[in-house]
Amino acid sequence: MQDKEKFVQAVQEGLSKGWSGFLWIMRILIPISFFTLVLDYSGIITKLDFLLAPVMGLLSLPSMAALPLIIGLFTGIYGAVAAMLVLPMAPEHMTLVAIFLLISHNLIQEGTVQGQAGISPVKATIFRLVTSVITVAICAVFLNPPDTAGAGANLATATKGAFTPLFQGWAVDTASLAAKIFLIIMTIMATLQVMKTFNTIPYILKPLTPLMKLMGLENKLGLLWLTATLFGLSYGSAVIVEEIKENAFTEEELTRLHLSIGINHAMIEDPALFLPLGLAAFWLWIPRLIAAIVAVQLLNIWSRIRPAKADEAEAA
Repeated sequence: MQDKEKFVQAVQEGLSKGWSGFLWIMRILIPISFFTLVLDYSGIITKLDFLLAPVMGLLSLPSMAALPLIIGLFTGIYGAVAAMLVLPMAPEHMTLVAIFLLISHNLIQEGTVQGQAGISPVKATIFRLVTSVITVAICAVFLNPPDTAGAGANLATATKGAFTPLFQGWAVDTASLAAKIFLIIMTIMATLQVMKTFNTIPYILKPLTPLMKLMGLENKLGLLWLTATLFGLSYGSAVIVEEIKENAFTEEELTRLHLSIGINHAMIEDPALFLPLGLAAFWLWIPRLIAAIVAVQLLNIWSRIRPAKADEAEAA
């Protein structure tokens, strides 16, 4: 078969896989996104701030920070940034909120997506939340935010309007997001299939070897890690699902991968959303990258220690 024919066939196979991945992600994204819209409209989300208020002190944040945190945890970064724009928080407090949400946001949707791509959604969500709390607590030591005493003024909640305009806005936003996902996934899967056909993947992964070692991941996970890191969990997990069908990834490999990309994904788009708030770029990119490295390396250490302890117990 000539190279041109191989190329065309590879593109067709990739587009077919991309379409399958797109339908898969839409079956998750649309119903969960709509469910979240209903929760937000009902006011349930904003009424849950009392659940996070007790831990605000642990995070060195004022109680008002619970609002953008809840919005971000259940919906996403866009809504959280919109809430932060009207909250009278110090730059240090806004930075800590941003660090937390860059790791833990849109948990229902992204947890479900990760659950379909090789890891328990509960485990994935707990990983992210625990990492967020620890990372923010450590960063607070260096940022030294002002005292939160007296900073927890209540913010009046705007009266909800009619549901129809909100639904129309949601439909437009969802259609726009679906189009974006479609283009990205189809492009990735077609390109990936062409690279497989012409055996170029090893040449791409080789330069990533030192980075993968630093991240605590196997080199064969390099392309999947890079996809999620650049494009996010929704796109990355859709690609991972298709790759799982053709490659024998172990449960431990997928756990390490999802732990890493759960903490550190969409490294271009998500942090950039907080830049208009005047936050320093360092805190938007570096802490969660370090957190991802440390988390996976600690998991690797635990994986090596656990068999040794089991052997010692059997010997005793």
